[in-house]
Amino acid sequence: MATDKDAVFNKDFANEAIRRHSAVGSVDFNKNLDAKVSNPLADIPYQELLHDVEVFAREKGLEDKLGLLQRGALIAQDPANFEALDLEEDEKDAIRHENAHKWSHPWKLYFTIIVCSIGAAVQGWDQTGSNGANLSFPVEFGIGNGEGEPGTPNRIRDNWLVGLVNAGPYIGSAFIGCWLADPINFYIGRRGTIFISAVFCLLTPIGGALSQTWEQLFITRLLMGIGMGLKGASVPIFAAENSPAKIRGALVMSWQMWTAFGIFLGYCANLAVYQVPVIAWRLQIGSAFLPAVPLTIGIYFCPESPRWLMKKNRYQKAFKSLLVLRHHPIQAARDIYYIHCQLQIEASIVGKTNYVSRFIQLFTVPRVRRATVASFVVMIAQQMCGINIIAFYSSTVFRNAGASEREALIASFGFGLVNFVFAWPAIWTIDTFGRRTLLLFTFPNMAWSLLAAGFCFYIPESSSAHLGMIAFFIYIFACFYSPGEGPVPFTYSAEVFPLSHREVGMGWAVATCLFWAAVLSISFPSILAVFGEVGAFGFYAGLNVVAFFMIFFFVPETKQRTLEELDYIFAVPGRKFISYQTQKAAPWWFQRWVLFNRNATLEPLYDMDKTIAARNKRVDEFFDDKHGRVDVA
Repeated sequence: MATDKDAVFNKDFANEAIRRHSAVGSVDFNKNLDAKVSNPLADIPYQELLHDVEVFAREKGLEDKLGLLQRGALIAQDPANFEALDLEEDEKDAIRHENAHKWSHPWKLYFTIIVCSIGAAVQGWDQTGSNGANLSFPVEFGIGNGEGEPGTPNRIRDNWLVGLVNAGPYIGSAFIGCWLADPINFYIGRRGTIFISAVFCLLTPIGGALSQTWEQLFITRLLMGIGMGLKGASVPIFAAENSPAKIRGALVMSWQMWTAFGIFLGYCANLAVYQVPVIAWRLQIGSAFLPAVPLTIGIYFCPESPRWLMKKNRYQKAFKSLLVLRHHPIQAARDIYYIHCQLQIEASIVGKTNYVSRFIQLFTVPRVRRATVASFVVMIAQQMCGINIIAFYSSTVFRNAGASEREALIASFGFGLVNFVFAWPAIWTIDTFGRRTLLLFTFPNMAWSLLAAGFCFYIPESSSAHLGMIAFFIYIFACFYSPGEGPVPFTYSAEVFPLSHREVGMGWAVATCLFWAAVLSISFPSILAVFGEVGAFGFYAGLNVVAFFMIFFFVPETKQRTLEELDYIFAVPGRKFISYQTQKAAPWWFQRWVLFNRNATLEPLYDMDKTIAARNKRVDEFFDDKHGRVDVA
């Protein structure tokens, strides 16, 4: 294929392009009243696009890739019609294969996801190390009166101290670790940040196991929280930025699935060592260092996020990273130019920023603020649903139900197993049913199952059904949590912010989650003492209902959208979104699923701008008829 570099940008064609620009207009990313999801390249004339790519290649030091980048840009402009473009046959084969086999990607991509999954397992194991240790470390440190009878000296104080020690990682994350993620990512990238977090998570469990007072244990757990916050705010972003849109949800949700696996391993460790004299709780807390070892080593072999490299204007390295993460150079060329164009648009929204201004803009720039609200809702809902009263205190709950220490640990082990096994369906459902649908389905079911578990405490303790039914409904609760509210919050929050605000936005989201986890961890022993088991479970069942309505009103769907297309989704005003949900979506759901009206139809809120593609086609035909085709090298 020869490049006609002398082709004249015909005046008639230019006039037609200008007319088309005027007709299409532009989307205000702070106020997308038409709810259109547009391709930023769609309305650019053919010759102008080639020229833009040439300028891009020259500015970014990619001149030797010019022809490849131009062909990639043409694919990005109209992905559905790549067959009609003048491409090499192997390039067309690569795009065909990508469309037909959405799970077929280079092993480096999957290795990156595996390393991210190890990071998640570290997070889960860190969370459950204290679960079994709660049965013994308070007594050794002289704060074990919280489980005594009412009137026991220091009972209230000891309840709060045990809660404070358990909350240490979440306090450290919410107030330090999450907020360090933005500046550390800025200077040393995703990989460097994850490495630092891994070092924290490697050393602090060992320090906790060697503690001689509750104050020392609390400090080690605070330091662990710094690592957890850095990791929780960085790993999902790293996975999301490296993943293709069609399977991004499934790959990023591996964070929660392997967090569940880490929780399960933590329960296994708790059960394995609980009979070791004197030092059982030390082994339970210290064992959490194990998965941090492969994370510390493995992150070195992962490619850096192409989007982060582009943000730092290192386009040559970004292209090399994309070549590792995609099967064919044409895919890398398509992605790098498409991402670049959207980054230019994002930059026009917020301008030049620093750390403080980025944080302020989370609440002042409308497009970013809607992402902030949505991420806040899904993250706080994870604590409102009550999962962590089980993850943190299941051994205590089961022992209060009349179980022995061994039975309580076995029942907790069962919860960890169910939580892990039922996370697997989300791999297939999160990118098909979608994030929002999974949440709206699972929250009502978590509410009734948690309430049922609480009511089972009314069964006489002498009955063999007492402990069994409590465990049964807690497991049912985990079955609904694991494929829904389990994987969605971290996946969702890693997606919704523009690249300019992704680190500080994810830091905000994770800080929200872990701050309320700290509140829950500190308060639950006292809530349990005051409300009793039935009251405590009923309280969290009610919060599930509240969370359902928060999600219904404030959380848009993000499935199968590129990270760049989400700018259009979150440009839709909140009032328009709420109006659509109440006036159209809710009545349709009632008609379809309550009245079983199969003819009920729902007009979609978002509209992929097909008019732009249609106008492009007319202009291309105009150019072909009057001036001949220009090939691209």
